[in-house]
Amino acid sequence: MKIHQVKTYPSKTKFHKKKHLAWKIAEIASDNAKLNKDSIEMVINRIIDNASVAIASLNRGPVITSREMAFKHPRKYGATLFGVDAKKKFDCEWAAWSNGTAVRELDFHDTFLAQDYSHPGDNIPPLLSVAQQNKKSGLDLLRGIITAYEVQVNLVKGICLHKHKIDHIAHLGPSVAAGIGSMLKLNTETIYQSVQQALHTTISTRQSRKGEISSWKAYAPAHAGKLAIEAVDRAMRGEGAPSPIYEGEDSVIARILDGKSARYFVPLPKINEQKKAILETYTKEYSAEYQSQALIDIAKILNKKISNLNNIKKIDIYTSHHTHYVIGTGANDPQKMDPNASRETLDHSIMYIFAVALEDADWHHVKSYTKKRSNKKSTIKLWKSIKTHEDKKWTKKYHNPDPKKKAFGAKVIVTMNNGKKISESLERADAHPYGARPFKRINYVNKFLTLTKGILNKKESDRFLRTVQRLKSLKSGQLDKLNITVKKNQLKKNLKKGIF
Repeated sequence: MKIHQVKTYPSKTKFHKKKHLAWKIAEIASDNAKLNKDSIEMVINRIIDNASVAIASLNRGPVITSREMAFKHPRKYGATLFGVDAKKKFDCEWAAWSNGTAVRELDFHDTFLAQDYSHPGDNIPPLLSVAQQNKKSGLDLLRGIITAYEVQVNLVKGICLHKHKIDHIAHLGPSVAAGIGSMLKLNTETIYQSVQQALHTTISTRQSRKGEISSWKAYAPAHAGKLAIEAVDRAMRGEGAPSPIYEGEDSVIARILDGKSARYFVPLPKINEQKKAILETYTKEYSAEYQSQALIDIAKILNKKISNLNNIKKIDIYTSHHTHYVIGTGANDPQKMDPNASRETLDHSIMYIFAVALEDADWHHVKSYTKKRSNKKSTIKLWKSIKTHEDKKWTKKYHNPDPKKKAFGAKVIVTMNNGKKISESLERADAHPYGARPFKRINYVNKFLTLTKGILNKKESDRFLRTVQRLKSLKSGQLDKLNITVKKNQLKKNLKKGIF
């Protein structure tokens, strides 16, 4: 692993492109390094994970709409759509749009947190759609996904976006472009231009995750994937990009992030070094913002400790800066305390999540978000009693560069009406790679079976699970087998007319 210092340069400075961060990314994307065995197995886990949450969300509003939009862009030798007969094909960028929305809708797939946030599983839909349209092999797809994870994870380690209210998809665009480049075995120059174009077009604000959070939260990464595909297509045709995209005097760092005096340090593998960043990422056991995962586990413990929840006076949660200011009371966002807020907003309210988990000793991707559930009087009472606080010890753990020491937990102190205090703390979610019971292949399979129950028949479920676990051996043109089909009458429609 090599650490690259990234800073701005005046236009008059001769700053050779081979020193650009985008070039360094392109170099590792085009190096054809040997694939790590554990990384291969984890890719399979994450494809299963993505399929789980995508199928479970097939008939949710944003997914229905994105699918209807994709339907308007058929292509004889294109890519498949989740839920739709694999014989029907569509333009890969629109398949990426629809499938990416399905994967993101429930906020239930994998995560990596460091200087910034990410859901690296968002890389999979655009890479799979491009792979299908270009008749790539399972091995090609593996190479691309491993590269995409490597790039996104390391950008997240080195460059903070949220400080400037820039959405984390600005790291996703470059990672998708790099992954596609790796998968298609493009040269370094082409990938370099693709990465720069993808970053330039995927910068947006975090208002998509603030206030009355809309369906755009699900669309945002799908849109980034679509734009990255288009960026690669242009670059393959010889088109260039704004350059240097990170270091230019009027570019991202100088004008959007920390400014001309800033210094960022981005780790990347050495040329031909095996890529293992995917092994540092972690998936969700519960359908809620990742920083709530350990807190749901804490709530389940406290449920057993407290005999009568009605006797709770207040609940104080001591946690990291990110948790307090993004999904806690530090956000100063009244929507996060509103029983009639959208599902997307409740998903980003640790106060709501903790109250429900404390009462139910469980969390469900549908039942925990219903209007009936959020308007329950006892829940509202608990909800209003919760306050979060930044504890610098937890912030330090959050940013620890050692994956074995990095932690996203909290300490919770429950004060009862009689003055008694009950406390519980947990550094990591139980399902975290270094948690009490880390997710293994069987857990991913069980999550798939749970989320697709009542949607998929056993034959189709078994077929997909058998196929994905032999991904490495799938030959050119066989990646359509990774699609999952449901009965046509199971797919709801959006009958409103659009432009297409």
